[in-house]
Amino acid sequence: MKTERLYYDIHDDGVYAATILEIRPFKDKTALILDKTIFYPEGGGQSGDRGAINGAALLDTREEGGEILHVVSEADGAALRTGGAALRLDTRRRRDFSAQHTAQHLLSGTILRLTGKPTLSMHLGEEVNTIDVDAPEFTKETLLAVEEAVAGAIERDCPLITHFCPPENVADFPLRKVPPQGEEVIRVVEVQGNDFSPCCGTHLRSTGEIGMLRILGAEKYKGMTRVSFIAGRRVLNDSRLLRDNADTVSRALKVPVVEAAQAVLALLEKAGALERRVKALEETLAGIKAAELLQKAGILAEGATPTPRVLALSLPDADIDEAHRIGRAAQKLCGVPLVFASPKDAKFVAFCSTKGIDLRPMLKPAMEANEGRGGGGSSFFQGVFSSAQELAAFMAALTLPNALP
Repeated sequence: MKTERLYYDIHDDGVYAATILEIRPFKDKTALILDKTIFYPEGGGQSGDRGAINGAALLDTREEGGEILHVVSEADGAALRTGGAALRLDTRRRRDFSAQHTAQHLLSGTILRLTGKPTLSMHLGEEVNTIDVDAPEFTKETLLAVEEAVAGAIERDCPLITHFCPPENVADFPLRKVPPQGEEVIRVVEVQGNDFSPCCGTHLRSTGEIGMLRILGAEKYKGMTRVSFIAGRRVLNDSRLLRDNADTVSRALKVPVVEAAQAVLALLEKAGALERRVKALEETLAGIKAAELLQKAGILAEGATPTPRVLALSLPDADIDEAHRIGRAAQKLCGVPLVFASPKDAKFVAFCSTKGIDLRPMLKPAMEANEGRGGGGSSFFQGVFSSAQELAAFMAALTLPNALP
């Protein structure tokens, strides 16, 4: 069914009359077909409008098979009837996406003018927008120059002009991209002095209404460069968020906001040094604990003859990371197969530095018999159990177990 499209001319909060022609199931929701609509359907990289139809929240607007589907919840759809309908547009969202779309045209046109690189695709997101530019990379200086040029065009408040071809001749315009084929009428959006592009999306009346555009970054993507940006009130919201974060850091570090970045870097450097010192101390402590445990177990640190027996030790106060450190240290002191368990994590680690001894046949049968999961190689093995009780049963089943008092 053909729906009259009014969305290019409707921008305000008013209530508009239409007729619901059909109500049909749509996936797990309901789709309405109207005789006329003020809601832009998803397409061309721009999301569909939101709003309300007879008070029912509009969840999506999309075009399929030449029809414009107005999607509502299944419950709302069951309460609606064909006939007269009151349409109300979510104007805040419409203006936001119009600002992003106009900003995208201005940004892509500016990049083409300054670098000669065309935009191949774009996406207007709910939070961040992207364009994919046919360039391997952009320098920081190039992005800054583009951003400044866009800011200049916004300040000049360049008007947007819509051309319809026919009656105008599409060949008269220096289009940034190839127009769609098979269209009866091609809609060309001109950002005066900056861009000509075939487009079916919604736009602002001039670049000044954008307010501001901010390039958030650029990254390599499938041989192109993906540029992320925001515009309009999103820039204001982003600025507030960044300022709030900067103020929090400033107060916490007791430095002015302008010095917050350097203070954070200095703090990270200090924290890194402390972390390295802590790790060194942990390794030293692990070595001391390993020597004590081996001595209590009756294994000499030097001159001991390796045997295939397993030394299984439970460390009730250690997490698995500490058990791992102690195990590595103990492995350097003797060649006996070693198993260190952490009851609090229900995990174990095993080590053996002696060639010819394979931990797997020693540990896997007992581990699997107690519903454990794990794996490893001949010299290192680890596992986990559902409970500390299963871990304890596994440790007790190992060859010649040793338990500390």
